[in-house]
Amino acid sequence: MNKRDYYDILGIDKNASKQNIKKAYRKLALKYHPDKNKEPGAEEKFKEISEAYAVLYDDEKRRMYDQYGHAGIDQQYTSEDIFRGVDFGDIFRSMGFGGFDDIFSDFFGRGGGFSRGHQPRRRGVDLRYDIEVTLEHAYKGMKTSLQIPRTESCDTCHGSGAKPGTSPKTCSKCGGNGQVKHTRRTAFGMFTQVAPCPSCRGEGTIIQERCPACNGTGRMRRTRRIDLSIPSGVDEGSQLRLAGEGEMGDGGNGDLYIVIHVKKHPRFERRGNDLYTVKALSFPEAMLGTKIDVDTLDGGSGKLKIPEGTQHGDVFKIRNKGMPYLHGRSFGDLFVQVTIETPRNLTKKAKRLLEELADELH
Repeated sequence: MNKRDYYDILGIDKNASKQNIKKAYRKLALKYHPDKNKEPGAEEKFKEISEAYAVLYDDEKRRMYDQYGHAGIDQQYTSEDIFRGVDFGDIFRSMGFGGFDDIFSDFFGRGGGFSRGHQPRRRGVDLRYDIEVTLEHAYKGMKTSLQIPRTESCDTCHGSGAKPGTSPKTCSKCGGNGQVKHTRRTAFGMFTQVAPCPSCRGEGTIIQERCPACNGTGRMRRTRRIDLSIPSGVDEGSQLRLAGEGEMGDGGNGDLYIVIHVKKHPRFERRGNDLYTVKALSFPEAMLGTKIDVDTLDGGSGKLKIPEGTQHGDVFKIRNKGMPYLHGRSFGDLFVQVTIETPRNLTKKAKRLLEELADELH
């Protein structure tokens, strides 16, 4: 099913300020919050408006959405990525509702990065790798391999952090919940505060004998070889997302983002999917017209008809000889700007003929 436009979901225009985005979400969240609205479909509606708010309130996600639509978000972010870093807490607290983590643990389950009873299991950090390619590589695509340093699971303890032959023990202070409750009486009644367990630091387990290879962290630093396929049509700043190739985390690995940089070409200039080049003509060719071959980026050539009376700086187009569209089968065009070469060191005969031509043209 096609997703609805995020701006339509929140009922705002595309130039809405962050303040107006938050105001619109607060109003809709109050209407569809699961603690208040028990009607069928309310929960899905609440998820829909929350996703729209998470994208549009974040400057980078909003830029990607405005440029590429839902495809830009779906290709760059997981469901957990979309909600990461967005503060829903102050909105829900001002409405008298529970926290965001409690609500979305019901929506996405424990595997989605939210859980009851324990601290949220955080995904590993995303990594970025910048790579420079030639314009020819951007045209044809290429395969290469990268050496990426990152944190991985310890081979000795398989990520548990415990010495082989032993296992982590359930924390006796919190009973494995990872949280402890502190209750105190105030003038307004009983006040209960939930905090991470200080003994196990919210993990729910305690390692008694640490793994000697990783010193109990369950992780080791390694350099991993990753085979990369760069598609044809990439442009300066294009990003490729390799899911799960980032740093290791309790809630799963982060992602690796490959950022493409394209070197400047000595003969072709790229503007979007079109290419521009310059071709020199002799004075007679420009005056009388001719047919010329123009080198193209794919290693071939294109035919170009030069009409009579062509002027210095005129631009001609060769269709479908530009850059390929990313993930498409069509191509941009090649634009050829001609320059007129003025002859030097003329012979007496050449001068005489030019003088006769000048008289004739007058």
